[in-house]
Amino acid sequence: MGPDVDLLVVGGGPVGLVTALRAADAGLAVTVVEPRRGPVDKACGEGLMPAALDRLGQVGVDPDGHDLAGIVYTDGRHRVRAPLTRPGRGVRRTVLHAALLEAAEHAGVQVRHTRMVGIEPGDARDRARPARVRTADGQALTAAFVVAADGLHSPTRRALGLERPARPGARRFGLRAHYAVAPWSDGVEVHWSRDAEAYVTPVADDLVGVALLSRPPGRFDAGWTDFPALAGRLAGSEPVSAVRGAGPLRQRVRSTVSGRVLLVGDAAGYVDALTGEGLTLGTAQAFAAVDAVLAGTPLAYARRAPALGRRSTLLTRSLLAASGQRTVRRLVVPAAARVPALYRGAVRQLADGR
Repeated sequence: MGPDVDLLVVGGGPVGLVTALRAADAGLAVTVVEPRRGPVDKACGEGLMPAALDRLGQVGVDPDGHDLAGIVYTDGRHRVRAPLTRPGRGVRRTVLHAALLEAAEHAGVQVRHTRMVGIEPGDARDRARPARVRTADGQALTAAFVVAADGLHSPTRRALGLERPARPGARRFGLRAHYAVAPWSDGVEVHWSRDAEAYVTPVADDLVGVALLSRPPGRFDAGWTDFPALAGRLAGSEPVSAVRGAGPLRQRVRSTVSGRVLLVGDAAGYVDALTGEGLTLGTAQAFAAVDAVLAGTPLAYARRAPALGRRSTLLTRSLLAASGQRTVRRLVVPAAARVPALYRGAVRQLADGR
């Protein structure tokens, strides 16, 4: 007797649903395990780069939002802009999640609203030993393969012993809310201060998302005293959505595969939100994981996964190293302004998912 499903996806967020849609489109029977119902709001930069939009289109999803034409770095004295070669899009996470849920329903993806409480990874080389997942509603499912897309603090990663201890150092956290103001820029603005970065993403004609990245967790209010230019733009406005938080952001993994279980998205390890490549990398991992599942070679994904985000990871680590030292941090934006071609090239690679 074969497994209950071809693919079981643990986690029904955007990356998990992209995985499910890609697999369903290839003819696999897919079940998603996700305890929460409906669109879920979480801390997210909400900027979709062109490569992420391309992959969403390939699974039949085209979410509403606000076009993005570039990425701007500014520290109040210097300002440097990198245009995107193709438009990106600012999209509220709830809007994106709702569009993906609707597409999953139309594709026949089964979503079970429960949580994973136990997992056996099975044997990557033995088809007679599938993965086994126990859920909180008392059910046990066998799956030819499992893809875990259950987030930054992935229970699946922890249960399989795939976590690596965090390196010593200051931990970074993110906070995000929305302001009912018309976008004043045609792209994402990244404001640098002495200790933090603030990301402003247009998500509608009358709404911007503002995310704060700092160590330790910063204070999120309308004052924005460390960002005077941003404070001026938001003067008189109050957040119109709840402040959402995430962190610590740095997560390390021993491997992205255990038996017949593959990790994607934030569950597969995370460096930082500094370069905003989360969904670009997550959707690339989702596609690569489904390729490995279709080929029956999960270990091929383990070999391929590190290369998917190598350039963005190196850039993120370099920026983090620089931003961790105040004397160096204050030179980041001026350096980008002095060598704009280098900055634009780095943004182009991130946007195109190279």
